[in-house]
Amino acid sequence: MKGQFWQLAILASAAFLPAPLVTFGLNADQKQDEGDIRKVVVGLQEAWNRHDMKTWASLFAKDADFVNVAGWWWKGRDEIQSKHEQAHAFIFRESTLTMDEPVVRFLATDIVLVHVTCSLVDDKNPDGTPRQPRKAILTLVLQRQEGTWLIAAAQNTDRRPEAPIPTAPPSK
Repeated sequence: MKGQFWQLAILASAAFLPAPLVTFGLNADQKQDEGDIRKVVVGLQEAWNRHDMKTWASLFAKDADFVNVAGWWWKGRDEIQSKHEQAHAFIFRESTLTMDEPVVRFLATDIVLVHVTCSLVDDKNPDGTPRQPRKAILTLVLQRQEGTWLIAAAQNTDRRPEAPIPTAPPSK
């Protein structure tokens, strides 16, 4: 009885451990899913570069969240589409987005975490002057809904070189 208790306790506690950072030995279904997930990322890039925000937004779930690089939080596919259309009318009208190879981590059978580094060129500052090329990390949570992988949440963050973390206040 005592041994069974400890076996159950170990199994129960393992359910709360974080998933491994690297998924080893994907099964056939996961390999197919990973290909489909990569197609979503490619679809984002292609829709952006065509400035087709209807197609861009179609890759998001109806109730998706999008936090842009400025920290603005858009809720739902319709708002994500509308805000991106407004931004592409001027700021991003001539921009080109390039996404690198996404890193996919299965959190559950139908939920994945995706990180993808990307770069953006030829966008404008609000005053119309050219903006310097940008590098970002796009974090996506995708969920399979009725057999289709859709973005449930996205956050876009500017990438900057890592700097040392201060360990004490500056000396005076």
